[in-house]
Order: sequence, then structure tokens, then C-alpha cells
Amino acid sequence: MKVGIVMGSDSDLGIMKKAADVLKEFGIDYEMVIASAHRTPEEVKKFVTRLEAEGAIAFIAGAGAAAHLPGVIASFTVLPVIGVPLNATALKGIDALLAIVQMPSGMPVATMAVDGAKNAALFAVQVGAAQNAKLKEQYKTYRDDMAKVVIAKNEKLQAELNTKRFDF
Repeated sequence: MKVGIVMGSDSDLGIMKKAADVLKEFGIDYEMVIASAHRTPEEVKKFVTRLEAEGAIAFIAGAGAAAHLPGVIASFTVLPVIGVPLNATALKGIDALLAIVQMPSGMPVATMAVDGAKNAALFAVQVGAAQNAKLKEQYKTYRDDMAKVVIAKNEKLQAELNTKRFDF
């Protein structure tokens, strides 16, 4: 099981590394490259074609500004493509968000929040969990652990509120 991570520029690495970190946490192999939909479309195609042949389950594509990279990747594969709009312009990623979410009919791209690389990786985990029982259980545990953290924080808050008197 493998996921491809593509970004158009090395300036995107800080955000896209969050996707790699999540995939590592779940033990999912990934390959990460810098490739441009406009400047190196043949390299994008080679990467997507090779990873699909190697058993990739999904692609995560980070893109800013015009944000064509996720759509270009979708044109080269039938596998799920997860777009991460990046805050790369004066419009703070809203331009990229709108570009990615408006893919033409027949070329769907799952679209995350601006700079939402972590959720993109978790979505890829869910794609893998659909066909891998061990990964499905691992993801359930991850979600249960998140819930336990919230419950513990609330219990701490309630204890503080019940023992402290606030004078307003």
C-alpha cells in the first residue's frame, strides 16, 4: 500500500510534510515529489503512472494559486486524488480552494481545507482502510484516542470549574 504526495514547489514542503507524518504514523508507504502541472507535466504523468503500477491507493496533491495539479493528476489516474489548497497568494489559499473544488464533471478531486494536508493523509488512510482490516482497526483506535483526549480535557475543565470560584 502506497500513497503519492505531489507538490508544485519546495515552498509547499512545510505543509505537505504533515501528510507524510500521518502516513508514517499509520505505517503507509509514500513517495513525495515536487512536480509542476505546468512546467513538468510529463514528470507528473510518469510519477502517477509508475505509482499506480506499484500499487498506490491514492494521490495527495498540494497546489496554490491556479491549483491545476490535483486535476492534472486526476486526468492521469482512476485512483482517488485528494487536493490540498495551499495558502500561496494574497488570496490566502481561497483561489486554490475554489480551483480544486470546481473540478469538471467526471474528474473528481476530494478537496481538503486550505493547508489541510493532515486531513488529506487521514482521508488516504480511510481509502486504504476500506480494503485493509488491520488499517481499519488502527484508524478506529486513532479516532477513539482523539475522543479520549477531548473527554480528558473536559473532565479537567469541569474539575477546575467546580473547585474554583469566579467572581465577576
